[in-house]
Amino acid sequence: MPRPAKVVVIGAGIGGLAAACALRRAGAEVSIYEQAPAIGEVGAGIQITPNGVKALRGLGLEEEILKVGFRPQAIIGLDGLTGRETFRTPLTDSPRMYGAPYLQTHRAELHEVLWRGAGVVPIHLGMRCAGARTEGASAIARFADGTEVEADLIVGADGIHSAVRRSVFSDEPARYTGTMCWRGIVPFDAPDFELVAPATSAWFGPHGHVVTYWIRGGRGVNIVAVHETKTWQDESWSARSTREEMLAAYPGWHPRLLKLLGMSQDIFKWGLFDRDPMRSWSAGRVTLLGDAAHAMLPFLSQGAAMSLEDGYVLGRLVGHGGADGVLAALAAYERERLPRTSRVLLRAREQGRKNHLTSPMARLWRDAVYFAKGLLNPQKTGLGGDWLYEHDVTTMQST
Repeated sequence: MPRPAKVVVIGAGIGGLAAACALRRAGAEVSIYEQAPAIGEVGAGIQITPNGVKALRGLGLEEEILKVGFRPQAIIGLDGLTGRETFRTPLTDSPRMYGAPYLQTHRAELHEVLWRGAGVVPIHLGMRCAGARTEGASAIARFADGTEVEADLIVGADGIHSAVRRSVFSDEPARYTGTMCWRGIVPFDAPDFELVAPATSAWFGPHGHVVTYWIRGGRGVNIVAVHETKTWQDESWSARSTREEMLAAYPGWHPRLLKLLGMSQDIFKWGLFDRDPMRSWSAGRVTLLGDAAHAMLPFLSQGAAMSLEDGYVLGRLVGHGGADGVLAALAAYERERLPRTSRVLLRAREQGRKNHLTSPMARLWRDAVYFAKGLLNPQKTGLGGDWLYEHDVTTMQST
């Protein structure tokens, strides 16, 4: 029987915890190193599309996320100025169509589910990674305090500004995409489906769009408001903003949407960045996953799902191959994940362009196409996410 692989995961976010869960379940010896001094997840709502739920199923966590997730009835496209519905993709039959439900929850709730799933995996806090390298048959992670840790594999799950990526591949900065985003939450004592439909509602307008959806079991609405702006000073989850600043970006938009924006609380803002797809994520015994590997725009709601898929696949392959099979496992990991994540990354960019059309004729043509596709097959209209949602990493057999 092969010796279990010893794996060090850099980063305790969604992808890092998913990988830790999968590695532990497959028999690997895994530990996590996190730069934050305490465990906590900054952010607001998050959408877990059916493909992401299937990855959680593979980690044994589906029942846990079902307890906290809100199940939307549809994805609805709306004209941001008139409120006219432009498409509707039904989701109530998602388990039959895609093999799992479509869920909306708070990021901290997903983080807690993954944290419990990681169980006895040791986590070392306050450890800022400075880089990683391969030396012979070992991988070594280096930290800002001078500490070095040796393993069979180092996994860089340390986000868009990944120190692991920078040390192994290049120091190329992420690309500012010309768009920024506000996030806020509107609390409710009871759901108000007259104001906010029990769906993912996407309001499209010139130079921006706004997405709203229910979280916390119907006790809150998450707001994601995207706006084009030429300059941005910092990519951050923690820059505070105000509802007045957010509202000023949407003059003349539909009154129902503006009312909701005016009710929002705890508003943060940040710039949206991405990178071109990589040709390889692995170098020797060091690899990447999640935003470190494929930072993408949120316009297909796939950031969390791709990280969950990455973590599940990497954990399964490395865990089952043992210490001697790490390099073969990394090659299989890239064969399975690189084509899919590259396609999602590029499609998310294209969706952003469609969302922000300024020409009335271009918007009319876009909406006519949505209408025609909806008549032929409602699952292929709007975001056209059926190909995403149908994917099931738990049935793949990469070797």
